[in-house]
Amino acid sequence: MHDVRLTPAREDVAAKYLEGKVKAARFVDGETLEVGDAIAPLRRAPAADAEQMTQAFRGERVTVYDRNGEGWAWGQLADDGYVGWIAEAALTAPGAAPTHKVTALRTLAFPGPSIKLPPVEALAMGTRLAIAREDGPFAVTREGWHLPRLHLASLDTMAQDFVAVAEQFVGSPYLWGGKSGLGIDCSGLVQIALTAAGTGCPRDSDMQQDGLGRELTTAESKHLQRGDLIFWKGHVAIVRDATTIVHANAHHMATAIENTQAAIARIKAAGSEVAAIKRL
Repeated sequence: MHDVRLTPAREDVAAKYLEGKVKAARFVDGETLEVGDAIAPLRRAPAADAEQMTQAFRGERVTVYDRNGEGWAWGQLADDGYVGWIAEAALTAPGAAPTHKVTALRTLAFPGPSIKLPPVEALAMGTRLAIAREDGPFAVTREGWHLPRLHLASLDTMAQDFVAVAEQFVGSPYLWGGKSGLGIDCSGLVQIALTAAGTGCPRDSDMQQDGLGRELTTAESKHLQRGDLIFWKGHVAIVRDATTIVHANAHHMATAIENTQAAIARIKAAGSEVAAIKRL
């Protein structure tokens, strides 16, 4: 059984690499494009009011397999393989290979070497950019955007503590399918934080439960360590220390630090038991 979230296949069209594995009326190679918007929603259906399943950042590659003729493209994200609909207006031809990434929660791009200029764009943590040169305190993209060098790092620079990365999002609003400081969900927080530390991470909490780390025994679960992941059905939290977690959640409608046992009790009262605790 194929996971529809990760399998670019419909009855009418599917990716060429799936030929012989799925049934479809036609198989296509697809067209590689790049996200041009700062943040582009990937939706369940080709409509602006359809459910947002995840987001893609500027510079991320997308393979487009179909267009509906009404401004929407159906394709697969290169980074985590997620499949869905994205506005054609958010896509552009692939540019130069990225050299740097945004490491600040958010940063601004200016049209020239002055912070007094009106910014041309706001970019989220994890956005990848092709930097052409430096200009004093700025890194300059090939388009001429000037970004604070303090907010960037080379692609091979990895955060040492993914939990500290997640803690930067405390106070950020909760957003279903979100992955940025403007709005983020529980599994998006885990994915962004682990990616910043160089650990590949799938998008949704059930995928993360299945694919990350090893499950702790009952005895081990009594001695939680920083970086452990606690899973419920449809939810995940990151252990900060022996007594607290950090998680994006709909109870606080924000990323929040919460007492671990209080959170477990609150979620249990709402009808959900802890499903697993994993250690990376």
